[in-house]
Amino acid sequence: MTHQIYTTDILVVGGGTGGTAAAIQAARRGIKTLLVSEFAWLGGMLTAAGVSAPDGNELVAWQTGLWGAFLQELRHRQPGGLDNSWVSFFSYNPAVGAEIFADWVKELANLQWISGQVPLEVLQQGNCITGVRFADFTVQAKVILDGTELGDLLALAEIPCRWGWELQSEWGEPSAPVSCNALTEKYPVQSPTWVVIMQDFGDAVAPEIPAAPNYNPGLFDGAWENYGAEKFLNYGRLPGDRFMINWPIKGNDYGEGVGRLVESEASKAEFIQECRWQSQNFAHFIQNQLGRRYGLAEKIFPWAETAFALHPYYRESLRLVGLTTILEQDILPVPGGKVASLFPDAVAIGNYANDHHYPGFDLPLQPKSIRWGGRWTGTPFTIPYHCLVPATTDGLLVCEKNISVSHIANGATRLQPVVMGIGQAAGMAAAMCVELGVQPRDLPVRVLQEALLQDKQAPAAIAPLFNLDFSPHHPQWLSTQLYYLDNPQNYPVSGNCPRISSVDKVVIPDGECFTGIFQRIDQQNYKLLITEPTAEQGKTWQLVTLRSHIDEQLQIAVHEQLITVWGRPNHSGNWLLVDKLEG
Repeated sequence: MTHQIYTTDILVVGGGTGGTAAAIQAARRGIKTLLVSEFAWLGGMLTAAGVSAPDGNELVAWQTGLWGAFLQELRHRQPGGLDNSWVSFFSYNPAVGAEIFADWVKELANLQWISGQVPLEVLQQGNCITGVRFADFTVQAKVILDGTELGDLLALAEIPCRWGWELQSEWGEPSAPVSCNALTEKYPVQSPTWVVIMQDFGDAVAPEIPAAPNYNPGLFDGAWENYGAEKFLNYGRLPGDRFMINWPIKGNDYGEGVGRLVESEASKAEFIQECRWQSQNFAHFIQNQLGRRYGLAEKIFPWAETAFALHPYYRESLRLVGLTTILEQDILPVPGGKVASLFPDAVAIGNYANDHHYPGFDLPLQPKSIRWGGRWTGTPFTIPYHCLVPATTDGLLVCEKNISVSHIANGATRLQPVVMGIGQAAGMAAAMCVELGVQPRDLPVRVLQEALLQDKQAPAAIAPLFNLDFSPHHPQWLSTQLYYLDNPQNYPVSGNCPRISSVDKVVIPDGECFTGIFQRIDQQNYKLLITEPTAEQGKTWQLVTLRSHIDEQLQIAVHEQLITVWGRPNHSGNWLLVDKLEG
């Protein structure tokens, strides 16, 4: 059989969250693109890894770009809606997410997708990456993107990268360790989790879940003792009485010998097998403790054992040494403010708390969480373009968890919506490099920023502003974004922009109507006691919102006032997600 050689403008290796977004964005720009993935599903963390209750970028102002478009498609396609779990505002059947990405790819005649292949060799001329060899073919491209889960191209090409912890002496990060210790030695990176989907079979008896090798129930004792079984299961509740099992407390996080992931293919396979066994054993433990009402879900993932994700949920990978490195200081709130400082070359937004996973260890971290809209959220921060660009290598961009970021800051930049934004920015950048005939390091950042802001299908916010939560197609949305990119010194530490106060934010609610007594528990903590004569009468709901003008109304609402709200109930979180308020 002849070894096929493909020539394309852009090659994206890896069909994860970032790689999928990058390939779609590059092709939508009109550039010939080839996407090569290991697995039969695109979307990575959001689909193939089973993390279909994503964290972060939940506020309406952050629901832009491909991330916002993905949420909109989910709302249209997911039977039963997205208000199911209490860990996330959006939970869905991962197969629905995979279908969305596959459909987006099919719409693009200039995007070719090949699955079932992993990179074996990176081709170079001098300091420039020119192609990648796979088992059955080789691809030559003008720009290549590493969208793999573990930074495979960085390793194959021996591009300078990082793995493990940095001490406080390196960059002065306040949460970094002063010296190496038991935690840094045992867990050089965050622990992966092999997600398993369980199901409530109701009155039926679920098939028995067998124990896997190395079963030790003592590892899981007390996993949900501070929550109760129902709340534990509802953490990642999905539509259709299913549960995403991705539980960090004596659960299925697995980090024993995690360094094996980058040692050799044999050691990687050994670790992955143990990771899979850990989740099977946790599911076995859950069934033993809670009864045969609960079993493995059926017909979720496209392989024989359909309740287990296609691959582990990797929280960390090899991390590029780039032109810029994101540090903990870059994701923390500015003094007296609710936002992090704005990178001048910002191309994507994140806001999640700095979240690290090490079984049995709690890492003390500088706080970056804030209360907003009646619930905890995270300080918004930006991703700089130059953390996607290698310091010494041309022809390559990264677009996954492999960006140039410290181990500490990775806890916030690794989340699914952030990586999707990174992928969109990388795909747009690669396309523009082809258009302009330049290397990624020479791409004018402002041209890239304007292209992201003005993309015809999925314009993406770059400067985080809580109250910029109307349509990106509104002319004031674009002018406001450009204003702060031109005048970063005027970026408001409150995260609220005074320039948009005149914009009409009337929202036509599509949820249910509830009337009751408003209760102010404390700052940014609100409840509603239902008084109307309905089935909900006498029940108390937490009030939360993702919309800035509702947040403003809640802050000034009068305690014990009679109000009416329109919103969507979330029974797992016992909250009403409010779209409209009158009182």
